[in-house]
Amino acid sequence: MTTADLDRLEFRAVQSGDHGEVAREFLELANRVDADSEISRAELFVRAGEQWEMAQEFERASSAYQRAIDDGGTTIIDARALLAGALLELDLLDSAYAQLDRMDTEGPRNLPTYIHIAEILHAHGDLEGAHGWATLGARRFQHQDVTPYVHELMTELLRTRFRIRMDLGLDEDALDRSLDG
Repeated sequence: MTTADLDRLEFRAVQSGDHGEVAREFLELANRVDADSEISRAELFVRAGEQWEMAQEFERASSAYQRAIDDGGTTIIDARALLAGALLELDLLDSAYAQLDRMDTEGPRNLPTYIHIAEILHAHGDLEGAHGWATLGARRFQHQDVTPYVHELMTELLRTRFRIRMDLGLDEDALDRSLDG
């Protein structure tokens, strides 16, 4: 199983609109993936959850994300952040914020996770929370070695943060000005 194989499945879901069927295929793959696979079992659970979300099946998405968390394997976006987003969709605010609090204590591992958290909180009207996560992520990663990939992600996070700051009516700050450079 390769990333290209998974991308083809996701593309098929986009074309057909049958996200539930593709989610089931991802779960099936996760249950039988080889240990030496390019893709972790946890990532397959995450991709299943994302498909369930596109199908508006947030309880199923939550279950898939929890399986990814329980598996403990590597994922592109931390499955805990994805679970928090699905819980917000289910209006389980206490559970969603408890998940985010645990992540805040342990610290998310990568920029895509900070971007996801800022975007889900922004989408659910928590501008202060979204701003806090975006700022934390930007400060944490601003001095890392800048590969083109990290630069692109940092720019995305800073743009998200800038939009949130505009929604909050905040003045431009040094992080906002770094977008100009």
